[in-house]
Amino acid sequence: MEHLAATAASHDRAQSRNHGRNRDETRAVTVFDPADALADTDWHPHVAAIIQVERSVVTRSPATGLLHSTTETAFYIANRPITAARAGVAIRAHWKIENTSHYTRDVTMGEDRSRIRTNPGIFARLRSFGFNILMVSKTGTMKQDRYRAALAGIQHLLSLVAISKR
Repeated sequence: MEHLAATAASHDRAQSRNHGRNRDETRAVTVFDPADALADTDWHPHVAAIIQVERSVVTRSPATGLLHSTTETAFYIANRPITAARAGVAIRAHWKIENTSHYTRDVTMGEDRSRIRTNPGIFARLRSFGFNILMVSKTGTMKQDRYRAALAGIQHLLSLVAISKR
């Protein structure tokens, strides 16, 4: 894919820039036609576009005022033709979900610290069930909602999932 990006003409290109919280991020999304690159492979009928995302991030340290610059290039494939702008939005949306959901599960729910070795999938589903209930009935931060639910008793927990006591 890197060879294709270096030699082939791009099909579409879009650029976006975000600035905030001592961070300036520039993303350049380029879409390439994979026809020549994948012509003799099993992937040819399944890949409609190759997407290259170049990220350049400049971060300012609040303590020292010094700037730190990083660059990163990532490649993605799409099974349907896509514009660079739409690919950029889809990739950002995917990482937003990854960062919010997985961070919350790891930090607040302690998923990475779990030492359960027997049937860990069952407990992962229970954590997902609890996570989804807390997300739907969110009133504060996830940590505050977990604490409030733990202190409130069974009636409060049942009210979160709309189950009345019989």
